[in-house]
Amino acid sequence: MKILRIGDIGPMVEFLQNLLLQLGFYFGNIDGIFGNNTRNAVIRFQRSFGLVPDGIVGTLTWRALSPYINGALGFIVPTNISYSSSILNINLNSLKMLYPFITIGSIGKSVLQKDIPYIKLGNGPKEVFYSASFHANEWLTSVVLMKFLADFCYCYQNNLPIFGYSARTLFNTTTFYIVPMVNPDGVDLVTGEISPGSSQYLSARRIANSYPSIPFVDGWKANIRGVDLNLQFPAGWTNARDIKYAQGFTSPAPRDFVGFGPLTEPESLAVYNFTLQHNFRLILAYHSQGEVIYWQFQNYNPPRALYIGEQFASVSGYSLESTPYNSSFAGYKDWFIQNYNRPGYTVEVGIGTNPLPISQFNQIYYNNLGILVLGSVLA
Repeated sequence: MKILRIGDIGPMVEFLQNLLLQLGFYFGNIDGIFGNNTRNAVIRFQRSFGLVPDGIVGTLTWRALSPYINGALGFIVPTNISYSSSILNINLNSLKMLYPFITIGSIGKSVLQKDIPYIKLGNGPKEVFYSASFHANEWLTSVVLMKFLADFCYCYQNNLPIFGYSARTLFNTTTFYIVPMVNPDGVDLVTGEISPGSSQYLSARRIANSYPSIPFVDGWKANIRGVDLNLQFPAGWTNARDIKYAQGFTSPAPRDFVGFGPLTEPESLAVYNFTLQHNFRLILAYHSQGEVIYWQFQNYNPPRALYIGEQFASVSGYSLESTPYNSSFAGYKDWFIQNYNRPGYTVEVGIGTNPLPISQFNQIYYNNLGILVLGSVLA
């Protein structure tokens, strides 16, 4: 765990503040700034637990916090803070410890050599695949999948229903594969885990300078090299290139640059290869925003795809639509439908400007739980 001290900023500070707030030691806003209020809260915690009250969160302080990180507060996945790759990995370690029936692995590495984790849940013959955070400033979608994972595990272990269905029956009929953060480098840039002044941040800043109309860092969707990972798949890639070039995205950019060819980026290639290694009956690719479900690619009409999409729309309140032409090429959902002629959906959660405020999370999760469960039932 990263040592935290006064002057630090970012999601891990939010993570700490949230823990101390829940425990009654911190009384300020969760702002990701390790100032005097946070330091004083750490000192209060350290004194309460017989630690040296130095206000620095090192190994011993993290160890004292570990029961609360691992669920003693009644939750593992925080749903009120910025969500970075470090927090994702902390949560995955906690879930694996509590629920040894899940399998955690990596589908590959990002540009910055971070693992892209996957979770395998269930042992049924039907395989489904859920992914999130292809786009950096859509990191809230990672929280949706992680919350679903935690809730499903709890319901399975305690023989409880989830969205009205037996978790144990779903577990035994379906194998879920979940990749909650396809683009960890980009997410870490947007959430502040990549600190200003670092070489990675400055490189992204130089890319963004060529596109001054896009706010930095909030407008960043791409991977750390400035390639849009959801414009990388061999499903009309040249069409996507022509459309985006005509819009002015002809070089690495915060968004909408297709790259110099399909599957040039390690993150997209990892998802592509992972899909080829499996037999997914249905895929969900989570994005934001718009409260809409896109279900088609060109003239493909996979069996039952429209019916399943209508059920998703019914339980979520989202509209079911065809993808607008200028966004209808080279996406992961597009390639999956083209390659397998099976149901694939892009689910756009929430309303507003990305990154969506985390205050929308509860409503978003409420709207999407039915989709996540029915993906297993209907596949």
